[in-house]
Amino acid sequence: MALNLRQKQTECITRMLNLNQPVNSTGTANEEVYKILIYDKYCQNMLSPLIHVKDLRKHGVTLYFLIDKDRKPVHDVPAVYFVQPNQSNIQRIVNDASHSLYDSFHLNFSSSIPRPLLEDLASGMLNSDSINRISKVHDQYLEFVTLEENLFSLAQKSSYVQLNDPSAGDREIEEIIEKIVSGLFCVLATLAVVPIIRCPRGGPAEMVASALDQRMRDHLLSKNNLFSEGGNFASSFQRPILCIFDRTFELSVGIQHDFRYRPLVHDVLGLKLNRLSVPGEKGGMRSYELDSFDPFWVANGSLEFPEVAIEIETQLNKYKKDVDEVNRRTGGNAEEFDGQDLIGNTKHLMNAVNSLPELTERKQVIDKHTNIATVLLGEIKERSLDSYAKKEYDMMVRGGIDRNELLSVLKGKGTKMDKLRFAIMFLISTESIPQSEVEMVEAALRESEVDTSAFQYVKKIKSLNVSLASANSASRSNIVDWAEKLYGQSISAVTAGVKNLLSNDRQLALTRTVDALMEGRPNPEIDSYVLYDPRAPKSSSGASHLKGPFKEAIVFMIGGGNYVEYGSLQELALRQQPVKHVIYGTTEILTGAEFVEQLSLLGQKMGLGSSSAPPTH
Repeated sequence: MALNLRQKQTECITRMLNLNQPVNSTGTANEEVYKILIYDKYCQNMLSPLIHVKDLRKHGVTLYFLIDKDRKPVHDVPAVYFVQPNQSNIQRIVNDASHSLYDSFHLNFSSSIPRPLLEDLASGMLNSDSINRISKVHDQYLEFVTLEENLFSLAQKSSYVQLNDPSAGDREIEEIIEKIVSGLFCVLATLAVVPIIRCPRGGPAEMVASALDQRMRDHLLSKNNLFSEGGNFASSFQRPILCIFDRTFELSVGIQHDFRYRPLVHDVLGLKLNRLSVPGEKGGMRSYELDSFDPFWVANGSLEFPEVAIEIETQLNKYKKDVDEVNRRTGGNAEEFDGQDLIGNTKHLMNAVNSLPELTERKQVIDKHTNIATVLLGEIKERSLDSYAKKEYDMMVRGGIDRNELLSVLKGKGTKMDKLRFAIMFLISTESIPQSEVEMVEAALRESEVDTSAFQYVKKIKSLNVSLASANSASRSNIVDWAEKLYGQSISAVTAGVKNLLSNDRQLALTRTVDALMEGRPNPEIDSYVLYDPRAPKSSSGASHLKGPFKEAIVFMIGGGNYVEYGSLQELALRQQPVKHVIYGTTEILTGAEFVEQLSLLGQKMGLGSSSAPPTH
């Protein structure tokens, strides 16, 4: 059975909303209980893409509130709490119980509650004499946000900055790694799978993989573990592979402009939690939802923008034709009607009535995407986004750009952020750049009043990598020591294999590597990758049968992911014969501008660049 993260997480939430009672085939509890739902901001964001208000009603939830808002008592009604296990939430729960706000409390924590917090909860309840109000306490292991069937985010902000901050100490780095491991553990527990783990050597990827392996091993020692249902004999033959990477593995994808529909909507219009707002035709803002229930979004998300515009036109014409057909069949002429075809006419009328909801729904989807595409087109023309996407792609393939062309882009249309992203892409894609050209780019950026901190930061990492490549092995280790002190984890080769980051079929280095890891054949690109199997004794972790081939993969990007990588991995999965299954996850989903802002922050922390004018979107 394919791994369906959205379905599994929705099932867990449904069970929780029904007071953790088993639910029947209709997805509701056998006995309906009216209840109140209390959540924190993180859990609200987690519920938002999965559960709508009508679903809450179906499960007997009549009221829902944020935990940090003042609330009035509601007697004789149980309250379902769904919050992160942290000090402020525990205080709030104790406070609510001591004021007898609700009849009974069903506490659900998004991840495993640490022992000290559990003790704080218990002592707080005892001191306020409200322990009898607590019905149950559950660890739900749901601390991640599922946006589509194969897409999730841990919603952990600024992890790239935190992991690469030159002033971060070992303790802080360990805390971030632990947080990422906890989120990944929740994903695996929800899917009830124990994967084979692969990652490149060194850096955050290996730190997360190693800590996750240990966490899984410790957990599997207990008899009633979360993976016992997924650990039966049959499934042990078809375990998925978990491939962990760090954003510096392929920095360019986090920065580049892309011209496909899904990445463009995210990057330009700021798609968040599957929702976005755009100006409506008659003024005011229109809010739209874009998820797996929108057939147009699912079918055309990976197409280039011009193809999407043609598809909208095609769908509209098809809709008009179908409406005309319904009108033709039902709008019979009274003079021609002789009573002979009464049954035939009635049948046509019934068919027309039945097809109306479907036609109305189609029209709403067409109108929604027409509006979104119109707003996008305005931005594309104003900022020349098609030109940015094409020139960045050409730069990556050719490994450079003509000097005059470079300057014309930096002095042409586009926001300050567009120009900054383009300049960084030039830096990454071109292997050796004369100092004069770098200075020329910097001057052009300053002329447009662009903060160059991010540019300087990438230049610094790149110079470090060039010196790594050219240094001999003896002096190399000294540079590594120095670099690690200065840069934390960011010394992985940003420009390694830049020339073939995008081959002619637009395959990303990430996609190519995942393909090789799933195939499991000897391959120089991945032979050095570390392998962990939490089910095997530590000594046998290099066994050949653990190297594939795999039908299912979970790909996780530390430090920020995006819809470009997600789309590329989904295309890879569908291209395979038979079709494979790839889930993509990340610490947070970032637009190009958001990621470059993190790079700017790191540049400023290191005292690089000018901070005269912050980059604007």
